[in-house]
Amino acid sequence: MSAAKKMTNLQLELLKIFSFELPDSQLVEIKDMLSKYFANKASDEMDRLWESNNWSDETMDDWSNEHMRTDYE
Repeated sequence: MSAAKKMTNLQLELLKIFSFELPDSQLVEIKDMLSKYFANKASDEMDRLWESNNWSDETMDDWSNEHMRTDYE
């Protein structure tokens, strides 16, 4: 068996901040807030990639029409 993984800095910080019980409604709100935060980060990175690679709608259309599956005989 592998050694237990250490907690990330985010996990440790959240444990410190939320060392008390929360109502389920607040827990749902916090999960939603964190989901939105990371979704925005992913979207920002996609925007950055889009700009730096000069991608366009045509690029996306080309990708959607690519056939990358391996032919099996």
